[in-house]
Amino acid sequence: MAVKAVTRKQWTFMVYLAGDNNLDANGLKDLAEMKTVGSSDDINLLAQFDRAGADRKTKRYFLHKGTPLAKDAVLQLGETNTGSPDALVDFIRWSVKNYPAERYALVLWNHGGGWDDTDVYADERLRAIHRPARGHIRHTFFLSNFQTALKQAAGGAKPRAILYDDDAKDFLDNIEMKKVLAAAQKAAGHKIDILGMDACLMSMAEVACQVRSSVRYTVGSEQTEPLDGWPYHTVLACLAKKPDMETEKFSSVIVGKYIASYPSSEPVTQSAFDLSKSAMLMKAVKELADGLCAELDKEAVQLAVMQARMQVQSYEVPDNIDLVDFCKLLMKKPAAAGALSTACQGIINAVCGPEGIIVKSGCKGASVNNSHGAAIYFPVDTPSPLYAKLDFSRKTGWGKFVKSYAKISRQR
Repeated sequence: MAVKAVTRKQWTFMVYLAGDNNLDANGLKDLAEMKTVGSSDDINLLAQFDRAGADRKTKRYFLHKGTPLAKDAVLQLGETNTGSPDALVDFIRWSVKNYPAERYALVLWNHGGGWDDTDVYADERLRAIHRPARGHIRHTFFLSNFQTALKQAAGGAKPRAILYDDDAKDFLDNIEMKKVLAAAQKAAGHKIDILGMDACLMSMAEVACQVRSSVRYTVGSEQTEPLDGWPYHTVLACLAKKPDMETEKFSSVIVGKYIASYPSSEPVTQSAFDLSKSAMLMKAVKELADGLCAELDKEAVQLAVMQARMQVQSYEVPDNIDLVDFCKLLMKKPAAAGALSTACQGIINAVCGPEGIIVKSGCKGASVNNSHGAAIYFPVDTPSPLYAKLDFSRKTGWGKFVKSYAKISRQR
């Protein structure tokens, strides 16, 4: 039974470890990192960890420094589906109720794939339907297409959305994430101060704008993350040393500590967004999308866009590109002079200008050297029909542009 905090602390730092996949061992390592700092008079450090396999219990922890992990367990839940919105909302509500604080950080820990909500378990479920229904068939880690992708993710890969649960064959898509964070805001009585995504490919304009109504700051990566993920020991040590630091400053600290924790040989990115600036970013993207759609009938503009798209900084999922790098490349093309160049500059200002959405960004490694903190979806083929469901796609017209571009590129 959880012991309620006596006083309202400065921070409640919640880590939702969706480890029912090939990241199970890494979850234990990260919990050990967290425990080098532990909870204090100013910080509630909480975790929920779903282990790999249906027979391993999900536990909630109030983490202390210097104790065995087993002693920190305050609640045992049995098997949970970490891809279920209800499971995540329950963890958040429990945390807020039992460990209240002035500010809340929520970290979603798992594989990630940015905006893309493709159901990677669909084929696996279909095969299960046609298996002989003879007693209980225990789930095993056979190599479906998704498992192959996850194994590749050890060095960077192509999983989708976030919070994958291999036993439940479920995950949290971006539509569900928006609803979860609205519930989190209601539970906390204000916006979640920091949404951290210790997962691959989540630092996208689409993801940030999807949660803008319920979150103040996000922290995530444009590129895939190495298996070590966030350096919780150094991040939390900074917070423990100065728990009254501004939320914006803490988001910046996470970025800096993450980049510093990897050698120069490791291609890594990380960035923090101030979501109060999301409306300006969406407006700038709409102006560029409208301008591009209006000019795409011109062959010179088509060629300029194609050249910029070929040269742009992209990531492990090639459909994800760095938004600022694309605009910088496009501005250099003579065909983009005038209104398109002005729209591109508007994007640059909205992303990394003095009043832009980026609080801090960092990158390390030659393959990601042209990263500026914010990725966007720009496929060269027909875009996914799921993209049209996102707030960002509808409100900015970017979905209309990528469809028009795909049609023209096929004709060339």
